[in-house]
Amino acid sequence: MQRYFIEEIKDETAIITGDNFHHIVRVMRMKLDDQIYLVTPDERTAIAGISELGEDFVRLTVLSWKSESTELPIDITIASGLPKGDKLELITQKGTELGAKQFLSFPAKRSISKWDSKKAKKKVERLDKIALEAAEQSHRSFVPKFRHLESFQALIQSLPDYDYIVVAYEESAKEGETAALATVFNQMKPGESVLAIFGPEGGFSTEEIDKLEANKALKVGLGPRILRTETAPFYFLAAASYAFELS
Repeated sequence: MQRYFIEEIKDETAIITGDNFHHIVRVMRMKLDDQIYLVTPDERTAIAGISELGEDFVRLTVLSWKSESTELPIDITIASGLPKGDKLELITQKGTELGAKQFLSFPAKRSISKWDSKKAKKKVERLDKIALEAAEQSHRSFVPKFRHLESFQALIQSLPDYDYIVVAYEESAKEGETAALATVFNQMKPGESVLAIFGPEGGFSTEEIDKLEANKALKVGLGPRILRTETAPFYFLAAASYAFELS
């Protein structure tokens, strides 16, 4: 069944308009009594049937509520030093499928890509749309949001918002460090948050690592292989899924 994120369900009834109405009626060509999933902002999911098809709206009636959650028990924010090309689109799409709660980007010292405010606005709108589509496809109960920070210092200032902060550092991997990430996951409790920070293609400078560590970020290795900037977040999210959902 198709899945749609909506603002509210009132008295077991929902009214859908706009883009979702167009998708239901024009794209999917649904009819009366067809069923879909509806997800509310408080992450509740309902199975609803179409009870009325109007000129510019669809009325749906809740048939049942789903009790199970598809969300990771911890909140993971992926922060990426601006990479080249469309890599952030891949990170956002697949990261949403793997359970990330939020995405950040920031200009790192070795970032080749540069965003001015106009470009950033368009990019964020595009990435939010990608996250929505990926959340619908992967049956998420929450749509991650994308936020662009204008400086590395803005990233540093955001660190107190999280319970744990880790930075993926290739030098830790080269040195054979294997325990730091597992230690963080073992310490974390359901409902806590972690910010996972990843550098651009050229990695972090020593100065950036020093500043992150001075603000309580923990360097972690992601195995013995050096991962691309767009691959490392997927490793982290998959490891979190194993630690909290499969083990």
